[in-house]
Amino acid sequence: RELFRRGLRYRVDLRVVGRRRVDVVFTRRKVAVFVDGCFWHRCPLHATSPKANAEWWQAKLEGNVARDERTAKELKALGWKVIRVWEHEDPVKAADKVERTVRRLVGG
Repeated sequence: RELFRRGLRYRVDLRVVGRRRVDVVFTRRKVAVFVDGCFWHRCPLHATSPKANAEWWQAKLEGNVARDERTAKELKALGWKVIRVWEHEDPVKAADKVERTVRRLVGG
Protein backbone atom coordinates (compact mmCIF):
# COMPACT_ATOMS: atom_id res chain seq x y z
CA ARG A 1 0.00 0.00 0.00
CA GLU A 2 2.85 2.35 0.77
CA LEU A 3 4.20 1.93 -2.76
CA PHE A 4 0.79 2.66 -4.26
CA ARG A 5 0.42 5.73 -2.04
CA ARG A 6 3.68 7.00 -3.53
CA GLY A 7 2.27 6.75 -7.04
CA LEU A 8 4.03 3.54 -8.01
CA ARG A 9 1.98 1.02 -9.95
CA TYR A 10 2.78 -2.66 -9.79
CA ARG A 11 1.35 -6.15 -10.00
CA VAL A 12 1.19 -8.62 -7.14
CA ASP A 13 1.74 -12.37 -6.93
CA LEU A 14 2.84 -12.68 -10.53
CA ARG A 15 4.46 -15.71 -12.11
CA VAL A 16 7.65 -14.50 -13.77
CA VAL A 17 10.05 -17.46 -13.80
CA GLY A 18 8.74 -21.00 -14.18
CA ARG A 19 6.25 -21.84 -11.44
CA ARG A 20 7.75 -19.36 -8.99
CA ARG A 21 5.83 -16.22 -8.13
CA VAL A 22 7.02 -12.73 -7.24
CA ASP A 23 5.25 -10.77 -4.51
CA VAL A 24 5.45 -7.28 -6.07
CA VAL A 25 6.38 -6.79 -9.72
CA PHE A 26 7.16 -3.70 -11.76
CA THR A 27 6.90 -5.36 -15.15
CA ARG A 28 8.02 -2.50 -17.40
CA ARG A 29 11.08 -1.79 -15.30
CA LYS A 30 11.80 -5.46 -14.59
CA VAL A 31 11.95 -5.07 -10.81
CA ALA A 32 10.94 -8.06 -8.70
CA VAL A 33 10.29 -7.54 -4.99
CA PHE A 34 10.08 -10.48 -2.61
CA VAL A 35 8.66 -10.02 0.88
CA ASP A 36 10.20 -12.91 2.77
CA GLY A 37 8.78 -14.36 5.94
CA CYS A 38 11.36 -14.71 8.70
CA PHE A 39 10.54 -18.35 9.45
CA TRP A 40 10.12 -19.66 5.91
CA HIS A 41 13.14 -17.93 4.41
CA ARG A 42 15.55 -18.20 7.38
CA CYS A 43 15.92 -14.58 8.44
CA PRO A 44 19.34 -14.16 10.09
CA LEU A 45 17.71 -12.22 12.94
CA HIS A 46 14.51 -14.17 13.59
CA ALA A 47 14.83 -17.68 12.13
CA THR A 48 13.79 -20.48 14.42
CA SER A 49 14.15 -24.23 14.05
CA PRO A 50 11.30 -26.47 15.10
CA LYS A 51 12.26 -29.22 17.53
CA ALA A 52 9.65 -31.72 16.32
CA ASN A 53 10.64 -33.41 13.08
CA ALA A 54 13.81 -31.29 13.06
CA GLU A 55 15.55 -32.99 10.13
CA TRP A 56 12.54 -32.60 7.86
CA TRP A 57 12.16 -28.92 8.78
CA GLN A 58 15.86 -28.25 8.27
CA ALA A 59 15.74 -29.75 4.77
CA LYS A 60 12.51 -27.90 3.96
CA LEU A 61 13.78 -24.49 5.09
CA GLU A 62 17.21 -24.94 3.47
CA GLY A 63 15.38 -25.89 0.28
CA ASN A 64 13.39 -22.65 0.47
CA VAL A 65 16.59 -20.60 0.75
CA ALA A 66 18.20 -22.49 -2.13
CA ARG A 67 15.11 -21.92 -4.28
CA ASP A 68 15.20 -18.20 -3.40
CA GLU A 69 18.82 -18.04 -4.58
CA ARG A 70 18.05 -19.90 -7.81
CA THR A 71 15.07 -17.65 -8.52
CA ALA A 72 17.11 -14.49 -7.98
CA LYS A 73 19.89 -15.80 -10.21
CA GLU A 74 17.44 -16.71 -12.99
CA LEU A 75 15.71 -13.33 -12.81
CA LYS A 76 19.02 -11.46 -12.86
CA ALA A 77 20.10 -13.47 -15.91
CA LEU A 78 16.93 -12.25 -17.63
CA GLY A 79 17.76 -8.63 -16.81
CA TRP A 80 15.62 -8.20 -13.70
CA LYS A 81 16.57 -6.26 -10.58
CA VAL A 82 15.73 -8.34 -7.49
CA ILE A 83 14.90 -6.78 -4.14
CA ARG A 84 14.31 -8.81 -1.00
CA VAL A 85 12.51 -7.36 2.00
CA TRP A 86 12.04 -9.15 5.31
CA GLU A 87 8.56 -9.20 6.83
CA HIS A 88 9.92 -7.53 9.98
CA GLU A 89 11.30 -4.51 8.11
CA ASP A 90 9.61 -1.16 8.56
CA PRO A 91 7.18 -0.78 5.62
CA VAL A 92 8.15 2.84 4.99
CA LYS A 93 11.87 2.04 4.88
CA ALA A 94 11.23 -0.97 2.66
CA ALA A 95 9.14 1.20 0.33
CA ASP A 96 11.98 3.76 0.27
CA LYS A 97 14.37 1.06 -0.95
CA VAL A 98 11.96 -0.14 -3.64
CA GLU A 99 11.04 3.37 -4.76
CA ARG A 100 14.69 4.41 -5.12
CA THR A 101 15.33 1.44 -7.39
CA VAL A 102 12.22 1.87 -9.51
CA ARG A 103 12.62 5.63 -9.92
CA ARG A 104 16.32 5.23 -10.77
CA LEU A 105 15.36 2.81 -13.56
CA VAL A 106 12.76 5.20 -14.98
CA GLY A 107 15.17 8.11 -14.79
CA GLY A 108 13.36 10.18 -12.23
